[in-house]
Amino acid sequence: MAPHPAIDPDSSLWAWLAHDLRFYREKYGLSQSAMGKIIRRSATNLSNCEANRRRITDKEAKLLDVRFNTGGHFQRLLRFAQRGHDPEWFKQFTGLEQDANMIKTFQVLAIPGLLQTPEYAYAMIKAGGWSDPTPLVEERLARQAVLNSSSPALLRALITESALEWPVGGPEVMRSQLAYLLEASDRAHVSVRVVPKVTGAHPGFDGCFSIISGETGDVAYTESPGGGRLVPSTTEVQAYALRYDRISAVALPAQPSRAMIQQAMEAM
Repeated sequence: MAPHPAIDPDSSLWAWLAHDLRFYREKYGLSQSAMGKIIRRSATNLSNCEANRRRITDKEAKLLDVRFNTGGHFQRLLRFAQRGHDPEWFKQFTGLEQDANMIKTFQVLAIPGLLQTPEYAYAMIKAGGWSDPTPLVEERLARQAVLNSSSPALLRALITESALEWPVGGPEVMRSQLAYLLEASDRAHVSVRVVPKVTGAHPGFDGCFSIISGETGDVAYTESPGGGRLVPSTTEVQAYALRYDRISAVALPAQPSRAMIQQAMEAM
């Protein structure tokens, strides 16, 4: 396996954790395969963790602390890393997204990025203050490959009625976006359901979030101005899963949702 670049442990808490994962392995003369057996990961998966491309879990941190008798070092470091800001959060997020087998997302005022048209994405990014949105639009569209492969991820999207009505990019762009949303929602692996305004107050008022499920478990992602936060903690992810289920309970079924999207498109 080709060696990966050295990690700077001073760059972030996640980098420190990745650095120490490799440091302890080499200190005790273990191969990546042997270290992988300790936390029940493959050598390739462990390599990604050491390169800070993947994250260890709470359970894996505990296994490491027991194996190396660290006094809770890995568990403690993981907790602080989970709570802090990670400058590499988006790179990590897109990596998890591309490896996902299921993605659940809730959006308040916008169509989910995985279902955006180029024109809609351009208008969204430009409104965020970017003078040249094109590179970011291309990155966003490239992420949609996870839905277009031979074995696509399952996408479960919950959006509010307001997201259908907000004319991002103008009526023409929005009509095209809603038409694409209808087309996408007709695919077997894509579900789009709408939370209508008549619902009133609901658990989604706390903000947008996504839950990404893959080989290494579930990770939540929360959005905020200027960035986002990955939430790999099992307890916190379970809380987001519960909130998703509560929002889902007040959303329209698939066919009434499609009818509402159709009506919004015709009203543009």
